[in-house]
Amino acid sequence: MQLSDIFFVLHWWLVLLLVGLIFVSFSSRFFSHFFDKGYIFSKMLGMSFTAYTIFLLGTLHILPFSQWGSYLVLLLWFIVFHIRFARNPNRLLFTTSFFKLIKNHWKIFLFEELLFLCGLFFLSYIRSFSPDIHGLEKYMDFGFINSILRTTYFPPKDMWFTPFSINYYYFGHLITAVLTKLSGIPSLITFNLMLGTILGLTFTAAFSIAANLIYFLQENKKLHLKIIVSGLLSAFLVTLGGNLHIIYAFFKPYSNDHPVPFWNLAYNPSGFPNSYWYPNATRFIYNTIHEFPIYSWVVSDLHGHVLDIPFVLTTIALLLSLMTKSQNTKSKQIINHKTQNSRTLKFKMWNLFETWNLEFGILKIKYILLLSFLLAVMYMTNAWDGGIYLLLTLLVLIYLKIKQNGWGTRKIYILTTVGYSLVAICAAFFLFSLPFSIFFSVSSIAHGIGIVCAPTFLTKIGHIGPFLFEPNHCQKSPWWQLMILYGFFAFFAVSFILMFFKKYFTFQGKRSSILQSDAFVLCLIILSTTLIIIPEFFYVKDIYPDYYRANTMFKLVFQAFIMLMLVSGYTFARFAGIFRTFLHKKRFIKIFSSAIWLFIAIWLCGLVALYPYLAFMSYYGNLQTYHGLDGTKYLQTLYPTDYDAINWINKNIQGQPVILEAQGDSYTDYARVSSNTGLPTVLGWTVHEWLWRGSYDIPSPRIADVQTMYTSTDVNTVKQLFKKYNVQYIFVGNLERTKYPTMTETVFKQLGKVVYQNGNTRIYTLNST
Repeated sequence: MQLSDIFFVLHWWLVLLLVGLIFVSFSSRFFSHFFDKGYIFSKMLGMSFTAYTIFLLGTLHILPFSQWGSYLVLLLWFIVFHIRFARNPNRLLFTTSFFKLIKNHWKIFLFEELLFLCGLFFLSYIRSFSPDIHGLEKYMDFGFINSILRTTYFPPKDMWFTPFSINYYYFGHLITAVLTKLSGIPSLITFNLMLGTILGLTFTAAFSIAANLIYFLQENKKLHLKIIVSGLLSAFLVTLGGNLHIIYAFFKPYSNDHPVPFWNLAYNPSGFPNSYWYPNATRFIYNTIHEFPIYSWVVSDLHGHVLDIPFVLTTIALLLSLMTKSQNTKSKQIINHKTQNSRTLKFKMWNLFETWNLEFGILKIKYILLLSFLLAVMYMTNAWDGGIYLLLTLLVLIYLKIKQNGWGTRKIYILTTVGYSLVAICAAFFLFSLPFSIFFSVSSIAHGIGIVCAPTFLTKIGHIGPFLFEPNHCQKSPWWQLMILYGFFAFFAVSFILMFFKKYFTFQGKRSSILQSDAFVLCLIILSTTLIIIPEFFYVKDIYPDYYRANTMFKLVFQAFIMLMLVSGYTFARFAGIFRTFLHKKRFIKIFSSAIWLFIAIWLCGLVALYPYLAFMSYYGNLQTYHGLDGTKYLQTLYPTDYDAINWINKNIQGQPVILEAQGDSYTDYARVSSNTGLPTVLGWTVHEWLWRGSYDIPSPRIADVQTMYTSTDVNTVKQLFKKYNVQYIFVGNLERTKYPTMTETVFKQLGKVVYQNGNTRIYTLNST
C-alpha cells in the first residue's frame, strides 16, 4: 500500500482504538467471565452508544451534528465511565478499574487488537485494487453517508427525494458518518475503511465468541492454545467461508440461469478452477438471493445487513454471557428496591451500575437495557435483525428459566415468567427505537406476509389480515439445491445434535447437567434452521413480482449463515477434543470412527475456504493494478469534468440546498451528483424510491417534472417547478445532455447564473428572486 493509504488506515484505527478504550470498562462488566473480558465488543458498544447519543441529541435539536459535537459526546461518555461520584456528589474520583483491567489482561487485549488491525488492513488492501464506489447499490450507501454528513439535525434528508427524510434503515450509515467526523478523513476514503473495519470486527468478534464457547467447557478455566485455534477457525469460517457451491468449480460450467446437480455435469479436464462465476453461490436457487459475509466483502456494498454484522455478533456474545454467567447471588425482585430507605436509594442513584444490578424478573436491569438497546440498533440498521435476535433472546430466556427452576417446572409458569422479562425488553426496545420509528414507515416497504403455494380457494379470497394468498406464487427450493447451500452446516449441526443427545439423554431421561456452551449452540441451531425453513412457506411482500421470496430469504439466511458457521467451528473443536480423549484412552474403534469424521470435516472446511480466493481474484482483477483507497477516482476516467465539479461542490457548497440533476433508472450512473455530494435532488433512482415510498405513483410524477425543468423553454413553467421543489442549483453535465438532447440552457441563464464551468459541465445557481 502507498504510504498515504497506510496513514489513513492507521489514523482510522487510532480513532476506533480511542472509542474502544473509553468503553472497555463498561464492556467488561457484561463480559466479566469471558477470558478476554469482551474486549472487542467495547468498540461496537462505543460506536453504537456514541452514534445513538448524537442521533438522539440531533433529533431533539439539542446538539448539531459536527466534528466538535461528536468529540463532545465521546468526552461525556468518558466522564460517565471513568469518573465516579463519591458519597458526596460534589466530589469526583477517577476510577482505577480501567488501569487494573489493562494491566491484568493486556496480552489478550493486544492479541485481539492485532487481529482487528490485520482484518482492517486486509480488506483495505484488497479494496485498494478496485476502490470504486460505483456499481450495484454503492451509490445508495454512499449517498446516505454523504447526506448524513451534511445534515445538522436528524432525521437526514433523502438525497434522492427532496424534501423528505430517508425512509430506510440508515443507522449503520450514521455510525460510518460519525466515525468519518471523528477521524476527519473524507467519506470517499472512509467508505472503504468502514468495509475493512466491519471485516476486522467480524473476525475478532467471532473469534471471541467461539473461543469463549470452548473456554467455558474447561473446568480449570485456563486459556490454552486449542482455545485460540478453535476461535481462529470459527472466525475464519464466519468471515471468509463460502458454501459447497464451490464444488461446481471442479466441473464444466452450467448456464447461470439454469443450474443442475453437479453430478449431471462432466468433470472439467482442464483442472480447477473452471470458468467459475462466484456470484452463482448467492443466486443458486431460482429467483432468490442467499448471500453470506464473504460475498459482501467482495462486492463491497455498504448495506445495512453488512453494517449490522458487528452488532449481531455483539448481541450473540451478550446472550452467551447471559447463559454462561454464574448466578452466585440470590435473585432480587425489582419491587424489593422500593422498600429500601431513601438514603440508600439516593446513594444508588449516584452509582448507576449498582442500581442496574438489581433484577427485573429473571434478568438484571442492565442486561434488559443493553439487550433492548442492541435490538434497537439492529432494527435501525437492518430491521429484520431486530426480530431475528429477539427470537434468540426468547430461546435463551426460556433455557435460563428452565435451568433456574428445573426441567419439571410447569410450562405455563415458565412462559409467564419469560414473557414478563420479554415485555420489559420490548418496552425498552420501543423507547430506544422511537426517535427513529417516528420518521420511518415500515409499511411503505413491506406490504404483508405472503404464503408460498397458497391453496386455490384462498387465492380467491386474496388476503386475511396481514396474510396474502397470491396465485402463481409457488416457488419451492429443490432439495439438492438446499443441500449444496447448507450441506456444510447440516454435517456439523447433525453431528452436534447426535453428540448432544448421546451425552445428555438416554431412554431413561436426562443423564447429566447440560453444559451452557452446548445449550447455547443448540439454541443457535434451532433458530438458524428455522430461518432457512421460513422462506419455503412464507415471504414478506415487496415491490418485486418475480423475486417475491428473494429479500425474505436473503435477510433470514444471511443471519443463519453467521450462526451456523459459529456452530460448525464449535462442533469441529468439540469432536477434535473427543478424538484426543479416545487417543489418550486407546479406544481404537472410536479412534477410527472419529478420524473418519475429522477427515470429512477437514475436507469440507477446505472446500469452503476456496471461495474467498476465487471471489477476490475475480472481482479485483487478480490484484494486478493498485489504485489506492479513493472511491471516487473512477469519475476521473468516466466523467472527468463531472469529477471536478463534484469536488468543487464538496468544497464550496455548505448545507443541503437542492440541486437538480438528470433522473435515471436504478443501478445506472444517474444520481451521481447527489450520491457523491449528499445534496438532495428532485428524483434519483426511481425504483429505489418506489420501494422506500411504497408506490410507484409517488415518485413517478417527478420524472416528467425533471424533464420539463431541463427541456422546457417556458420560463414561468420552469420557475414554478423550481419553486415547487426548492431547487437552488442546476447541474448540467454529459449525462444531462445525453438524457435531454433538446435542452438549451436558455431558461437557466434567465433565472440564474453560472457559478462553475469546466468544459461542457456547468453548475447554475438560481437568483434569489
